[in-house]
Amino acid sequence: MPINFGIIGTNWITHSFVKCAHATSKWNLAAVYSRKEDTAKEFAAKYEDRKIALYTSLEELSKSTDISTVYIASPNILHYEQAKMMLLAGKNVILEKPSCSTPAELDELFKIAKEKEVILIEAFRHIQESNFKILKSAISKLGPLYGASITFAQYSSRYEKVLAGETPNIFNLEMGGGALVDLGVYCVAVAIELFGAPQDSAYYPVKVATGADGAGKLILTYPSFTVYLCHSKIYNSDAPTEIYGEKGTLVVPTVTDIESVVLWDSKTKKRTELAGGKEPAELNLKEEASEFARCIEERDAAALGRYEQLSRDILKVLYKSRQDNGLVFPGGK
Repeated sequence: MPINFGIIGTNWITHSFVKCAHATSKWNLAAVYSRKEDTAKEFAAKYEDRKIALYTSLEELSKSTDISTVYIASPNILHYEQAKMMLLAGKNVILEKPSCSTPAELDELFKIAKEKEVILIEAFRHIQESNFKILKSAISKLGPLYGASITFAQYSSRYEKVLAGETPNIFNLEMGGGALVDLGVYCVAVAIELFGAPQDSAYYPVKVATGADGAGKLILTYPSFTVYLCHSKIYNSDAPTEIYGEKGTLVVPTVTDIESVVLWDSKTKKRTELAGGKEPAELNLKEEASEFARCIEERDAAALGRYEQLSRDILKVLYKSRQDNGLVFPGGK
């Protein structure tokens, strides 16, 4: 039987998750929450073949007996309270990145999940992609590692609002915004999934008029190498992501939706394409949705433990980076 789930957050990423979840045949959208009933109706109307309950009350959604799982993709600053409510009600929670503002908040959420015997998973869809897994497995071909550079920089149209004197959510610290937690978190997730938690980190942000970081450079330190992360919402970059080793270099053009994984051999000077097929762009969350369904159905403690540690390690880096630079969210001092 498909997993009946509800959603909190009616933006484009939620539609993407729902579409991809349905494509796996393992999920069924059964509930939509929005503060405005018209917004909930508009969202649900795109899935006319489903019987979907509409909610304008989070408390009522949490009490629903028709769903076992809730996908949360609301503004960052709301993640903690909304996830807490759903977990306390005995619902599994899939929480879009970034999970919480502080490690203490995340600690509490995982504690509640264990006490209620439900599942909490943070959604990092890019590390579930088949070509990302090819990249990860190919690292062993490089021999001793010398370092890596990871880039995700895309100019945001919402930066125009900042230049016009406005404060859109994505550049608003009061809403848990900033480039680090929007695009930079993808880079941090890649680094930690590939190399593990760093010994130390140092963040060098570019602050915009709202006080949030519009871009930044993050250096992660490991015992024998460093990893350089570059992310931005105020400029664009076509720089690839590269991993350097004694025996060669791995190159991917992007950190998400990876279409190519090239291994450059130091001795032969030859380039070999390692990438396999990939899901169509409109189904780029399908692999994630399939894995999360498997974890819920099988109660895979080993996988869930690994994803929990990944979330903890990522948030530790994000939190330190923000605290070091005065990028403080409400309640996050």
